[in-house]
Amino acid sequence: MTAIASDWLGERDYAQVFERMAAFTAERGPDTPDGLWLCTHPPVFTQGLAGRSEHLLAPGDIPVVASNRGGQVTYHGPGQLIAYPLLDLRRRGYFVKEYVYRLEEAVIKTLADLGVTGHRVRGAPGVYVRLEDPFNHARLSDAENDAARFPGLAKISALGVKVSRHCTLHGLALNIHMDLEPFTRINPCGYTGLRTTDLHTIGVKTSVSEVMPLLQQHLLRLL
Repeated sequence: MTAIASDWLGERDYAQVFERMAAFTAERGPDTPDGLWLCTHPPVFTQGLAGRSEHLLAPGDIPVVASNRGGQVTYHGPGQLIAYPLLDLRRRGYFVKEYVYRLEEAVIKTLADLGVTGHRVRGAPGVYVRLEDPFNHARLSDAENDAARFPGLAKISALGVKVSRHCTLHGLALNIHMDLEPFTRINPCGYTGLRTTDLHTIGVKTSVSEVMPLLQQHLLRLL
């Protein structure tokens, strides 16, 4: 398996990174090395290909950018770590469903390094935590594992991906220490009433610079 070249981009405008990702993917050939870009973005709402305007409740002064990733609307802002794997899945030998699982697993393992238990919810890609007890290692009950209601859960990591000619674009966002208010201006990922949280809110006092090498390590190992 060929190595993945990993780069920390710092804070970058979402539209600029989006254009760079699209160009990289359009120009890559069968021998182009895979990449992993990590960064943060200034405040922005991004609307996926399936995005519906009714999920943008009150964007206000935060720009809205149309994206070609899957999913609905989400928010990016300071204090949130973004990871964009740019992979040739055919060369790596797995399909999109397995790719999404590995992205989620990297987040779950990163959270575990910090003592937090991350969970998958059936039918709702991303990673969630129990708001009242984020350090509880018990599996979700059938009642909790309900994408229609998300009882007692909050989303801490969103996923949105696109695959073009077997190659991946976009990726995941992990909320670390950010202003969560903008999430109240949307239905996050298209779910009415879905709560969002970050590590700071659930009691983990850390930073993007501290979490970045943890997530980077797990992504490079799993992908």
